[in-house]
Amino acid sequence: MDRYKIVKQLGDGTYGEVLKATNKQTAEIVAIKRMKRKYYNWDECIALKEVKSLRKLKHPNIVKLKEVIREQDLLYFVFEFLDQNLYEVMKGRQKYFPENIIRNYLFQILQGLGFMHRHGYFHRDIKPENILVCGDVVKVADFGLAKEIRARPPHTDYVSTRWYRAP
Repeated sequence: MDRYKIVKQLGDGTYGEVLKATNKQTAEIVAIKRMKRKYYNWDECIALKEVKSLRKLKHPNIVKLKEVIREQDLLYFVFEFLDQNLYEVMKGRQKYFPENIIRNYLFQILQGLGFMHRHGYFHRDIKPENILVCGDVVKVADFGLAKEIRARPPHTDYVSTRWYRAP
């Protein structure tokens, strides 16, 4: 983690916190997810669903995992940085989105999800906070609840955030 300078905290969740950081060598801005749980060996880290899925899923509408770092039993995911999430974009608006923007966002979200599904994964936590936005580019993020389609049941009962769950 010596390569990165932490700029600020972007969010805090059940499994970890997300930090905005700068690569000291390249000045590239990144998002770093620091996991709360400790990981005592590298095999534990590589076995995580989030790591396994993101390493396989390279697509323009899926957030890019740049690297995974394990340091002092803490695990860090280094992601490309996007300015905000869809919830923040919607919350800051006074008017409805024009139809062309809605179509563009939805097309990109479905492109990312379709790619995931074709490669054997489903997300299980789609919500505005997990859709990242930078200009008119939209990317699916947060693969902590992602699951392989061919994974053996039983699947966990907790699938998505309560307020976005189907009745």
